[in-house]
Amino acid sequence: MGNCMEATELHRIAPAIPYLLEHQQAWSKYDREADVLYLSFTPENVADDSELTDDDIILRYAGDELIGITILHASKR
Repeated sequence: MGNCMEATELHRIAPAIPYLLEHQQAWSKYDREADVLYLSFTPENVADDSELTDDDIILRYAGDELIGITILHASKR
C-alpha cells in the first residue's frame, strides 16, 4: 500500500518537475498556520503577475517566466 501512495503523490507533483529541472534549483517554504506551500524557482522571487488555477494553485510570473508556484491547502493534497 505504501508504494501506491507514493506513486499517487508523485503523480500529483509531476507537473512541477519540468520547472525544477529547467531551473536546477528551487526554494520551498511551508506556512503551517496558513497551510500554504511556496515553491520558488529564482532566489529573488519578485512576481509581477500571477494566475490562480481551478485547483487553488497560484502560478507566479516575472514577465513571461514562471518563477514560482504557491499551493493553497497544501496539507489536504
